Amino acid sequence: MALKSFVLTIAILAIVSSISHASDPSPLQDFCVAVNDSMAAVFVNGKICKDPKVVNADDFFKSGLNIPGNTSNQVGSAVTAVNVGNLPGLNTLGISLVRIDYAPYGLNPPHTHPRATEVLAVLEGTLYVGFVLSNPGPNMKNKLFTKILKPGDVFVFPIGLIHFQFNVGKTKAVAFAGLSSQNPGVITIANTVFGSDPQINDDVLAKAFQVDKKVIDYLQSQFWWDNNN
Repeated sequence: MALKSFVLTIAILAIVSSISHASDPSPLQDFCVAVNDSMAAVFVNGKICKDPKVVNADDFFKSGLNIPGNTSNQVGSAVTAVNVGNLPGLNTLGISLVRIDYAPYGLNPPHTHPRATEVLAVLEGTLYVGFVLSNPGPNMKNKLFTKILKPGDVFVFPIGLIHFQFNVGKTKAVAFAGLSSQNPGVITIANTVFGSDPQINDDVLAKAFQVDKKVIDYLQSQFWWDNNN
């Protein structure tokens, strides 16, 4: 009986350890350029890989990040992403990049990246940034960490936590961010909760937010802008 308990404990620890270290897998070869044509593929490592014999420099190249995103929208920001979807050479490398443009008083709304930590560097303007901790213990509140960033400043948003950036200046702002996944994903909180398709039952949201259903119905009737390009 003691031996069975010991073996079970070791098995549980092994599973927990593997989960706690989960991230984009390390590549098993020099590169694996993603390709949609399964007939042209010879290796599989995360995604179907392009035949190395026909890989070229363009598979690892993307231009255009010098071009500002269009911030003429409801939130006043634009996120231009470079990930495995538009730079196939990133496949299996566990990294991606975004450029974020902000109009004066523009906002990159509260959101999370379910698969990545983000490191943000400000190039231009002044940003008020922050993130909120996950659900704490009893009788504790979700702690907010904030900072005012100026050009040259860097801030880290831990993986999976809700975070935001707000341009507090009267001029435009620009930031670049690196993310620890080739496909970090993004969940914009308001868009997800109030703009899902089909909609979440308003009874559920009214009870969750502790407001009248008319408030929820109004919010669900709005157009929720996606600032991710």
